[in-house]
Amino acid sequence: MDDPRREHQKFHSLFDILVISICAVICRAEHWTEMEEFGEAKQEWFADFLELENGIPSHDTFRRVFILLDNIELKRLFVEWIGAVVSLSKGALVNIDGKNLCGSKEPSKGKKALNVVSAWASEASVVLGQVKCQEKSNEITAIPELLKIIDLEGCIVTIDAIVA
Repeated sequence: MDDPRREHQKFHSLFDILVISICAVICRAEHWTEMEEFGEAKQEWFADFLELENGIPSHDTFRRVFILLDNIELKRLFVEWIGAVVSLSKGALVNIDGKNLCGSKEPSKGKKALNVVSAWASEASVVLGQVKCQEKSNEITAIPELLKIIDLEGCIVTIDAIVA
């Protein structure tokens, strides 16, 4: 992935920032400050395989970098990486289901709850891909988008409670 930052802004490597943020989110970090705290708590472990030339990035650095990144390209590369890491056996069960994300609704700011359609590989216990949909009733239109970004050849796919 191309680093969108200007040369003089590259205090931390993009690879370090992405690896720390992915690990932090897997461990349930939800905010930029939690990514920084996670990185600091695991700095010794990260130092075994990351450069960390200037230590752990600050929460502001995580925020700035993710604002600049091309989110479509990041999503494509992440799904590609998951596909390379997770090998599904023939006949593996993949569940496609829509969810309303808890805590995403902010009525005071006029924000409705975020709805996503996800493909969950039961055997591997991992989400293979996820697509945002406008409302719970739009799940049926989000499924073809999701199927375009993941390879489910040879898998048994179930789709739960789609509203038409």
